[in-house]
Amino acid sequence: MRSMIASDIHGSSTYCQEMLAALDREHADKLLLLGDILYHGPRNDLPKGYAPKTVLKLLNERKGQILCVRGNCDTEVDQMVLDFPILADYCILYAGDRMIYATHGHNFNTRCLPPLQPGDILLHGHTHIPAWDSFGNENLYLNPGSVSIPKEGSANGYMILTEKEATWKDLSGNVYHTLSL
Repeated sequence: MRSMIASDIHGSSTYCQEMLAALDREHADKLLLLGDILYHGPRNDLPKGYAPKTVLKLLNERKGQILCVRGNCDTEVDQMVLDFPILADYCILYAGDRMIYATHGHNFNTRCLPPLQPGDILLHGHTHIPAWDSFGNENLYLNPGSVSIPKEGSANGYMILTEKEATWKDLSGNVYHTLSL
């Protein structure tokens, strides 16, 4: 399985279109969105191309490809207009024999861990900063960064996940980090 992982679109139709173009280019089986889809939130400036109605239309057209967890800016009213489930706090995936706990990151993160076993992976967005850090007992923390509002000089980007590897790319598809799992 080849999955594209993205987070924090925050209503940007510009970056949503670039993300979906990358999805097509990557030939990913699924797109996992780690929350904060339509609304920009009170702490962020409006992202380039802020048009939540366009974002929901673009994503609804791909509803069969999308998995999603709820971000701190996602609400029940967002679920009313999106045609795929967005309100789960987490989902469980596997990369080979490693369990991946995917969440947004505002509740569970490296300071407040979900129930993980040795070797498990914590995957979340929320910070808008890409990450690939070891912690705990052979655990990994992975973060794809942000599609629309990257922070600390990081690229507008996403992550590709396979059973054996995680690869971070900017929206043009340029690789800037790879990690063997």
